[in-house]
Amino acid sequence: MPLWVVLAGFLLAACGNDMRDQPRYDPLAPAPGWPNDQSARVPVEGTVARDESLQPVPDTLPEPLTRELLERGGQRYEIFCSPCHGDSGRGDGMVVQRGFPAPPSLHGAHLREIPLRHFYDVIENGFGRMYAYGARVPARDRWAIAAYIRALQLSQYAKLDDLAPRQRKQLQRESREDTP
Repeated sequence: MPLWVVLAGFLLAACGNDMRDQPRYDPLAPAPGWPNDQSARVPVEGTVARDESLQPVPDTLPEPLTRELLERGGQRYEIFCSPCHGDSGRGDGMVVQRGFPAPPSLHGAHLREIPLRHFYDVIENGFGRMYAYGARVPARDRWAIAAYIRALQLSQYAKLDDLAPRQRKQLQRESREDTP
């Protein structure tokens, strides 16, 4: 049997309208015969939407602030944030030096007072021209970066009164030793 006869048989078999004209319901349209006459079903208990997290994200750092966490945050900041925000967080990174619009300085009064959760959210979802890093930066690293940003801010705006008395004395002693 010639090949064209076989192909023609397949094509003719596909000409029916049964596949194209199947009964269906538009979303949320009434559906007589179904429970509650509804075409849409109630999601099964425990169903999680694609963009919904299983765990609520806390408003504050969910783990103890440690030196290791800050160091990890500094490493991640250098990789993901410093190209635009710069090493100091002033918005003067290498990408900006090459002509890309500058992001706001992380040292502005508004950003120094904003809750830590804001930085976590911006890293995850992006903001303005900033790309969303939620798929690239794990949640723990987002918190580490947020903590590091706060440390950067404190390093520029710390007051002597913010230090413990022992640290204040040590700093004063060191500054006397540095003066000729």
